[in-house]
Amino acid sequence: MDKLERMRQWVAELNAAADAYYNGRPELMSDFEWDALFDRLKALEKETGVVLPDSPTHKVSADDVAGQKEAHAFPALSLAKTKKVSEVAKWAEGRPIWLSWKLDGLTLVVTYEGGRLAKVVTRGNGAVGTNITHLAAGIGGLPERIKEKGRLVVRGEAVISYADFEAFLAESQEDYANPRNLASGSLTLKDVETLKRRKLQWLPFTLVDTEHPIVSWGARMDFLREIGLNTVAYERIDPSTEPAIQAAIDRWTERVVSRANPFPVDGLVVCYDDTEYAKTGSVTGHHATRAGLAFKWQDETADTELEGVEWSCAVKSISPVALFKPVQLEGTTVRRASLCNISECERLGIGAAGTAIQVIKANKIIPKVIAVTRTVGTFHVPERCPVCGAATRVDTAESGTKTLHCTNPSCAARELRKFMRFVSKEGMDIDGLAEETLAKFVNRGWIKTFGDIYRLRRYRDAIAAMEGFGEKSAEKICASIEEARTRSAVQFLVALSIPLCGADVAKRLLGAYEVKALFAKAAEASQTHLGGEVFASIDGIGFAKSEAFVGWCGDAAHLAVVEDLFGSVTLEPAAVVQASGRCAGLTFVVTGDVHHYANRAELKAYIESQGGKVTGSVSRSTDFLINNDVTSTSGKNKKAQELGIPVLSEEAFLGRFGEGGKEA
Repeated sequence: MDKLERMRQWVAELNAAADAYYNGRPELMSDFEWDALFDRLKALEKETGVVLPDSPTHKVSADDVAGQKEAHAFPALSLAKTKKVSEVAKWAEGRPIWLSWKLDGLTLVVTYEGGRLAKVVTRGNGAVGTNITHLAAGIGGLPERIKEKGRLVVRGEAVISYADFEAFLAESQEDYANPRNLASGSLTLKDVETLKRRKLQWLPFTLVDTEHPIVSWGARMDFLREIGLNTVAYERIDPSTEPAIQAAIDRWTERVVSRANPFPVDGLVVCYDDTEYAKTGSVTGHHATRAGLAFKWQDETADTELEGVEWSCAVKSISPVALFKPVQLEGTTVRRASLCNISECERLGIGAAGTAIQVIKANKIIPKVIAVTRTVGTFHVPERCPVCGAATRVDTAESGTKTLHCTNPSCAARELRKFMRFVSKEGMDIDGLAEETLAKFVNRGWIKTFGDIYRLRRYRDAIAAMEGFGEKSAEKICASIEEARTRSAVQFLVALSIPLCGADVAKRLLGAYEVKALFAKAAEASQTHLGGEVFASIDGIGFAKSEAFVGWCGDAAHLAVVEDLFGSVTLEPAAVVQASGRCAGLTFVVTGDVHHYANRAELKAYIESQGGKVTGSVSRSTDFLINNDVTSTSGKNKKAQELGIPVLSEEAFLGRFGEGGKEA
């Protein structure tokens, strides 16, 4: 293969991987692999003097969000990158600089005019983006009003925290590889309420344009915070000597390793404090030389030997995990790393025990196999599920990715989302049982039903001996389980993953029946044709929810699980929902900030205690919209006005429906 042909191949591979990365599709190569191939391409371009028209070294990767396109008044160029502190020091030129996170999400350019949100546009290709202002209400950190009345243009990153990502996977049937993958896929949504559930947060990382003469980057960021925007974290380095820069980067790196930073990052950003000086640089390719510099960690690699492949069962697939001879990476001992899927194993050339491999901890956190240097034996795909023993099936997606699946619909591993819901805060609120931990226990056969969670203490010593746990962790998990033996009956119903039975439905059912009597009534009704009618007369339930609850209870296996749990937990009765009260028979929607209640949840609880109902979206069945900004042009206010639904401020609500303790 000649050099030009090699360049064409590398350009095609890099562009395909970037397209998947920016548009929420499955990862085609890791950041480590992309950066390494990018650097090889750049070196070959320099050697040959040839740059292909679509080379990623001279163009900005783009998102592909559908919608109205809009040119950026201030092009969003990408940053040149380095992995060497010495190069950061050379770039800094001894001038005061600032360090901030290079968040791993999607850049949004936001404009405020007259104190109000005017528009939100994706970065796109840096010159042209997509207007997604209609989705603004579904993204956290984008206030409709700010304290500044002049015109502002701000760039920020829309990201999803690790915790919110795990919670979304626990509640959803959708499958995403990482928070960034979910974030990029979210901007294709059309429904604001659906987007809200994904918990995107917008964190400003630079003030692009303002009417104020602020020339200090740090002062501009302080200004953004003062007017009510929650910016990315930042730190000044002055003097910007190599030792000072190294010390600062070490501090920030420790925050990544310890997971003190809740959001995914793929490096750090370095900016000059003098924003006027930053504008004096030239534009090379798609980089402005002084606009900023991206520092990416030099991933530490280690050579080791494969000891085998373990197949880990999850909701949608059975994933291969490499087990290898222990190596030291980033100050920790690493023995295992995910191999993602069958296609990734084939791409790497994974073999049997004895295969020589190279591993890293990507971005200082995630162990990953990056190369096979010697293959021994052949890679074997199991024909039986390691959890339940049922036959497996290999599926090939349109993208060509091959994944392994269990054919047993009742396999405990496929119920992982239900186990996650069971232990969630809305469910039985059992601390310490994250998705990864539950998956490990399920794969070891320790959890097959909900009741098995309360019997985990029998495996305490085995848990303590597992990698990454230890005595303290094992005891903490057991203590959390014991503490969760007493919970409300509402939490119990929510935890069971009964179709259409969220907290509101649970409260209404339990307001009419004691929990054991409720299941007995439903089981009895399941033997007749009255499933949709038996609870339909309860306010807020109706035929469909009644039928769903009764149908679930008509499965003897479900009732056996409930009976098993009754022997392990003590359930506190639900608060009675008043059939009459100040809000009886009325449906409310609450939006925006509240001032007289601690939060919207407290206001919702009050409305429900007074016989009212709170829903998430405005419809013809809504009686009142509560919004302290009654003149807002938000989607909910517009919909309420179209339907002739009154919009109440909190004071107006309290005047009509409040009680003595909640006076305006």
